[in-house]
Amino acid sequence: MNLTQSDFAPSHRQSPRPLAAWGRPPSRLLAWLLPLLALLLALLLALAWHPARAAEITVSQASIEHSDEGYRLSVSYDFDLNRGLEDALSRGVPLYFTTDVQLTRRRWYWFDESSVSATRTVRLSYNVLTRQYHTAISGQLQQSFTNLDDALTLIRRPPRWLIADNNTLKSGDNYNVGLRMRLDVAQLPKPFQVNALNNSDWRLSSDWIEFTYKPE
Repeated sequence: MNLTQSDFAPSHRQSPRPLAAWGRPPSRLLAWLLPLLALLLALLLALAWHPARAAEITVSQASIEHSDEGYRLSVSYDFDLNRGLEDALSRGVPLYFTTDVQLTRRRWYWFDESSVSATRTVRLSYNVLTRQYHTAISGQLQQSFTNLDDALTLIRRPPRWLIADNNTLKSGDNYNVGLRMRLDVAQLPKPFQVNALNNSDWRLSSDWIEFTYKPE
C-alpha cells in the first residue's frame, strides 16, 4: 500500500480547544459577584466571632422589706425598647413584662427548701384611636399615659410587691433570693408568638440576680 501526502492531511473534526479559548465570564458579572462574595464572607466571620449579647434589662436595685402585711419586694430596672418593639407596640401589639422571684432556704441535712415562688406581669399597650399608652399590673392596677417614657417608668420602677405573708419566712434564717424580669412572649396573641420566638428584637430579659435576705 502506497501512502500519499493526502493521507496525512488534518481531519475536519475539531480537536478540543484549550480552556482559555472558551472565553471568560463577562467582566460585569465578575464585578457584581466578587463584592457579594466578600460581603457574605464578612457576615460569616462576624457571626462566628460575634460575642453573645449582654442582657438588655439591668436590675439596678432589689431588696425585700418587711411590713405589717408581710414581705414586699422593692425593685427597679434599667432598659429601653428597641425599634422593633416600639413599632409593634404602636401597631396595637401589647407587651408583657414578667418578674419572677424565688426564695430558697438552705438546709445542711437535705436539699434547699423552696419557700417562695411568685410571678407578676405588667401589661403595656397602646390605643391607636386615643393615642394613649396603658399599663396594667397583673390585671389590677391600670394607668394611662400620654407618652411612652412615662408608661415605661411604671415598668422600670414598679410599686412594691407583696410576695409572702408574715408566716411564710422564719425569723433568723438566711434566704437566697433569685430575681429576673423578661419580656414574656408566651402571653402574646397566638399569631405573634411564632414570629417573636424567631426574632431577636423580642429577646429582652435580665439575667438572674441573687442576694441574701435574713428576716428579723
